[in-house]
Amino acid sequence: MKIDIKLLLGASAIALMSISGTASAQDCPRGDLDERFCDADGDLIADIPTDPSEQIDPDTLIFAYTPVEDPAVYKTAWSDFLDHLKAETGKDVVFFPVQNNAAQIEAMRSGRLHIAGFNTGSNPLAVNCAGFRPFTIMASKDGNFGYEMEIITYPGSGIEKVEDIKGKQLAFTSPTSNSGFKAPSAILKSDFDLLPERDFEPVYSGKHDNSILGVANKDYLAASIANSVKSRMISRDVIKEDDVVTIYKSQTFPTTGFGTVYNLTPELQEKIRNAFFNFEWEGTTLEAEFSKSNEGQFLEMTYQEFWDVIRKIDAANGVSYACQ
Repeated sequence: MKIDIKLLLGASAIALMSISGTASAQDCPRGDLDERFCDADGDLIADIPTDPSEQIDPDTLIFAYTPVEDPAVYKTAWSDFLDHLKAETGKDVVFFPVQNNAAQIEAMRSGRLHIAGFNTGSNPLAVNCAGFRPFTIMASKDGNFGYEMEIITYPGSGIEKVEDIKGKQLAFTSPTSNSGFKAPSAILKSDFDLLPERDFEPVYSGKHDNSILGVANKDYLAASIANSVKSRMISRDVIKEDDVVTIYKSQTFPTTGFGTVYNLTPELQEKIRNAFFNFEWEGTTLEAEFSKSNEGQFLEMTYQEFWDVIRKIDAANGVSYACQ
């Protein structure tokens, strides 16, 4: 699946092709990055330009959170953090309520967005085509974040490892589910050379709890599920922990990644980074909103490590990004 950035972003992206700058003429390593960028250190994100004339130090910083149904709600939620960011950087800070992922990526690519939170699926496109440099995600106070996809079976099923699924049945939830279909399909293909219909019989339960209960009750031999749902079902005594056996656990799927555009000055990028990590959540508008999903701190991360599983899923599903 090839995603053409010109079609995604519209006619304005064509004009952006002229903003190739010095990087496009440089003979530098860049991997999957657009020709505007370099990646000399091999961390898969755009390097900060070494030429000071290519760096920017705007008086006003523009911040955008990943598109949501009602951006006004999140403007309020982020207000205390943006006040903190203003104090830490000495800059004016403006919340930019983007309407969709394409508009958010276009804004950063065209220089109209400096700090952002891109959702899990948009991170690779933002990194490769817009020069996004993510460095943090939200996590719970004890450091937990995201969730994992697990393939489960029941004791005595005869399935002890993933390869044993061959010739048998595997329950998915629905084709639109990440951990219930997309991620396991990609991982089974890339890591185990197992394809639905060809190597095993796929069935669909409709929901994660249906799959988990189906395995626990021995209606399904195996199922791919989100382990966060399994944990809640165990805590509510819907199933017992030893009713199911995990034969595969994915890397943790990250949540929204936060970072900066590549060409802010190194000093400004460091101030922004520090603002995320020294922000005190207690009693703030950010805590009031995001504690609902058990989030209470910014956790340091790298795109190279945390998004590895997402890139694997994209590659296994034939997804590539054409920035021009």
